[in-house]
Amino acid sequence: MALKVGDKAPDFTLPSTSGKDFNLYNDRKDKPCIIYFYPKDFTPGCTAEACDFRDNIEFFKQFDIDVLGVSRDDVATHNKFKAKHNLPFELLADVDGGVTKAYKATLPLVGMSKRITYLLDKDQKVAAVFEKLFGAKAHIQNMIEKVKGGAVAES
Repeated sequence: MALKVGDKAPDFTLPSTSGKDFNLYNDRKDKPCIIYFYPKDFTPGCTAEACDFRDNIEFFKQFDIDVLGVSRDDVATHNKFKAKHNLPFELLADVDGGVTKAYKATLPLVGMSKRITYLLDKDQKVAAVFEKLFGAKAHIQNMIEKVKGGAVAES
């Protein structure tokens, strides 16, 4: 079961396709973000999801919401995936699965990432969560609806 709305998102530091390590609490301090967990680069569902986030990135940018993708692939694989699909957001490499586990995004037995998306507010609290392994496009539409509905409105 996923983290719940209102939960403080666990802090983490992971290697990023930017070439630097990304730290949630430092790099997104006082700013909302979307963190989406996905099983694997270059698979059909994960490619569709990443490209749908890419195609809707301007919507999120108007609210200063960064999109961050997390899987257990390494940075080299992420860089190829990002380049092939012109992804305008960072991908984070959770090779050992520790962050995926902390965010309750691990499939039991297989250890692979679930498809789960978190919208975090400026205080890194969960403002919305959407979990569905199949139907990747539903994740983006759900996040758009939550943002439009004021899930991360300034307090």
